[in-house]
Amino acid sequence: MSPLSAAILSAAQVLPEGGLVAPKEFLHRASRAAVDQALSRLAREGELLRVGRGAYCLPVASRYGSRPPSTEAVVEAIASTHGEVVVPNGAAETKVLGLTTPVPTREIFLTSGPTRTLHLGNRTVDLKHGSHWQLALGKRTAGKAIRALSWLGPEQASSALNILHAQLPAEEWAALPGWMARAVSAINAHG
Repeated sequence: MSPLSAAILSAAQVLPEGGLVAPKEFLHRASRAAVDQALSRLAREGELLRVGRGAYCLPVASRYGSRPPSTEAVVEAIASTHGEVVVPNGAAETKVLGLTTPVPTREIFLTSGPTRTLHLGNRTVDLKHGSHWQLALGKRTAGKAIRALSWLGPEQASSALNILHAQLPAEEWAALPGWMARAVSAINAHG
């Protein structure tokens, strides 16, 4: 193994599960072409996983062999290394909040960064650029509620708002935009 490849593996091994290494981290050691070639070789040999453009991570070793890191670990690594807000999309949030029972078949996250696709073994994870209002409250329960209501649409929003009003702690309910609280008040006044 070349010294460059060994340095890349050493850097990846000190990271937590899902931690990402990128070519730019090794440009002080070799040219961009040499770094790209070393990363590609390590991915071909199964030492690293290429999860997306310019993003590699270690597979997780277990007694059953190696597996890709968890989606959550990789998404957290992207959020921390790129300074992005990354949250589950509305379909996933409706399940978490108990507004629907079906489990989403695709893993889709909203991000403040660019839209891109991650490959974690046989799993495909989509990161879609989200609008500011969907990301504003991040992982707070109020943020989950906003994304869930957006995904449910106006037809189901009134019943979902009533469920959320009973379910959310007062400080999370207060964090919701005013139009949501007014909608619930109007529903309760007529209901």
